Parts: sequence; structure tokens; C-alpha cells
Amino acid sequence: MNIGVPGTEASGKLIDIERPPIVETAVLGRLVLPSDSDREVRESLDEMKRLAWTAGADVACTFVQRRARPCPATLIGAGKAAEMKAAVDETGADVVLFDSDLSPGQAVNLEKILGVKVVDRTQLILDIFAQRAQTNEGKHQVELAQLQYMLPRLAGRGSVMRQQGGIGVRGPGEQKLEVDRRVIRRRIQRLEEEIENIRKSRRVQRRRRAEGAIGTVALVGYTNAGKSSLLNALAGADVFVENKLFATLDPRARRCLLPSQREAVLTDTVGFIRRLPHSLVAAFRATLEEVAEAALLLVVADAADPAVGDQIQAVYDVLAEIHAMDKPRIVVFNKADIADRDHLRQLLWGSGTRMAVSAQTGEGLPELLAEVDKQLAADFRCVRLSIPHHEAGVLARIHRTGRILKQEYAGEAVLVEAEIDPSLEWIVAAYRVAEAG
Repeated sequence: MNIGVPGTEASGKLIDIERPPIVETAVLGRLVLPSDSDREVRESLDEMKRLAWTAGADVACTFVQRRARPCPATLIGAGKAAEMKAAVDETGADVVLFDSDLSPGQAVNLEKILGVKVVDRTQLILDIFAQRAQTNEGKHQVELAQLQYMLPRLAGRGSVMRQQGGIGVRGPGEQKLEVDRRVIRRRIQRLEEEIENIRKSRRVQRRRRAEGAIGTVALVGYTNAGKSSLLNALAGADVFVENKLFATLDPRARRCLLPSQREAVLTDTVGFIRRLPHSLVAAFRATLEEVAEAALLLVVADAADPAVGDQIQAVYDVLAEIHAMDKPRIVVFNKADIADRDHLRQLLWGSGTRMAVSAQTGEGLPELLAEVDKQLAADFRCVRLSIPHHEAGVLARIHRTGRILKQEYAGEAVLVEAEIDPSLEWIVAAYRVAEAG
């Protein structure tokens, strides 16, 4: 069954892609506080509808409740909960979604009133992650986040959800409502140990790249901004691309040849979103360390999305949480081919390095690669070397990771003037003639 994804193109056109296998009917609720602007509420609800679609649910109707403060028992108050119950009965809804995080007590009370599953924003995102995880690494990280979310919510919940299945009870954590807290805690400890081993393995990989003086570039950005498409376009790769939220959970690294003929490693990472659950950020720390340790960040944004400014801020919020805001970065406005040109010009006026590209048409990609090349070489040092012919491996390494400015043959050695990464200095120290310039 193919249906259109709501809100996937600025033009308002719907894109036909495969529908998730489980289709449920949902009622959506949102608490609006005095500090919430109408625009924020509208954009957040639209995003929740896209999240619901990705998880396999059609939103039949939406309820907005304005209150000075959340109701401690039900978040939205008894009266609005009764209205939502009537809508559940009328539409035959299988699930009620909340564009908020619910306390364990609020979730229990709402399930009793509504008589169907109640899934908050964090649980919905976790459910999508559970669907999308493909590798053992991704599955472990998602399960850890699910169990950490579930542990304080075991008492009093689960009967309705177990009867109905579907959203909220899928993935690695779907059977955990039945088990003892001690078993869950032991499983959490085991997962944390396994993820720590993954972190150690990744650190070894990063160390090898650093020793080889290969520049590392992490693509970060809002979910569905086109990071995987951009990676494919820049590196000539064949990374899986799909028009869904969180299509990429596991980092994918590809080598890329820069204009200077140096190599760089581009890494595609998990997409971010407004109010990304802290449990997910913590559980995915092994993956997100690829961002924190990269030499350069490409902050990929959807230039055709009217909320692109808010989405960039959401990315910056996560970067701050993982202590990566001090990294050199280029803001890359993707999908420039379908963006409004006046709006695009305004976006490019912002602070820092900003560039407009289209992974689809190739617009701006040569300029982007040149800027990446320039920024990765910012710390390079210029040296003059005399390398014996029998040390051809050293020369090849400089060709691969540095930039040869001048090369000539003199007797049994090659005289080279080159720009090299600081990590190569100890390797070429024995061949140095004199500093250039």
C-alpha cells in the first residue's frame, strides 16, 4: 500500500513511498502553555504527524488544550481527556499520541480514561528507532534507551498495550513489560558494557585515521535533511536513502577525494529532531562520538523547509549536549534546487560559513568540497623534505593525506615541498631539510 507522506515537500506535493507495515488510527493531543507560540505549536504538531506516519499511524483528529500549567494527573485535565475519549470511540482509534512527555502516573491515568494505548513523544521516537535499527550496534543502543524509558513505568501500565500491539510496544523492548525490574537492570548493565566495547572499537578506528592524517568530516543535521543523499553525491557512494524520518541510525563512513587529491572520511550520522530524548542521546553516545571527534562538521539543513532555522537550532542543542559546539563547521543548505531563492539568499547571510547545494542536481558540490579541503588544511604545516627513493611509502603517504607543492629528483632522493597534517610531522622529521617560507 502506497500513500503520500504529509509535509515532505515545500511545494505541498505528496511523495509516494512504501507505507510502514502496521497501520493504526491515532488521536493526537498537545498541551499548549503560555510560553508556546502558535508557530511552534503548529510546526511541532505537523512533525508529530510525520512521526506517526513513519511509525505506521494515521492521525484522525488533533486536540489542543491550553492551560497555565500541566495537570499533574492527566497533563491536559479531565474535561479534555473525556473529549479525547469520545473521539477515540468515534474514530475507532487504536492509540492516542501526545506531543509531550508524560510522567508514569499521567500515562497510567490516561490509559484508564481513554481505554487505548497512550504513547508520548519520546516513546513514539523510540518506536521508530526500534523499526529502523539494522545493525547490532543500533539495536543495542535503541534497546538501552527503551529499557531506561520503561523501567520507571512498569507499575500499572501495559495491559492495554499488550492487548493491542503496534506502536509503542515494538522493537527490542516489546517483551520487557512482562519481566522483573532486576532482570531489566541486569540487561541495562549488559547493554552498557557492550556499548562501551563499541566505543573502544571506534576509538581505535579514529586513532588509526588520525595516525594516517586522514581528515574526518561528520554530516549532522535534522532528520530527513538529505545527509545520506549528500554523502552519496560527495563521495560517489551508494548509501541507502529513503524519504522517512530517521532513515539512518548507524553511522556510515565513506572515503572522499578532495580537490587537492587528499583523502577525507565522510561519516553520515543519525538525524536529530526537536526535543530529541535525552535517553537516546545518552544511549547513542558511541555513535555520536563520531561527531564529537570529527575534525569538521557539515551541518546539513533542508533549505526548502520553512522551519529550517528552528531545525538548525535543534541540531545545535544536541551538539551542545555532546560537547561538540566548538568544532569547526560549515552550514550546508541542501535541496537548493527546490528552495525559494529569496529565502535561500536570506539563509546564506547568517554568521559562519554557509553554502547552498543540491545533492540531487550537483549544484554547489564542487564549491563545498573545496571549502572542506580548505578547512581541513587549516592546520597544515609547510615543510621541505629530502626522501630517499627506497622510502617511497613515505612519499605516497604525503600524496594521499597532504598536498605536494613542489617535487623534483636529485640523485638518490626526491626533494619535496609539501603541506602536511601535524600528525605526520614525526614520520617526516628524519627527512626534513628546512622549513619552507
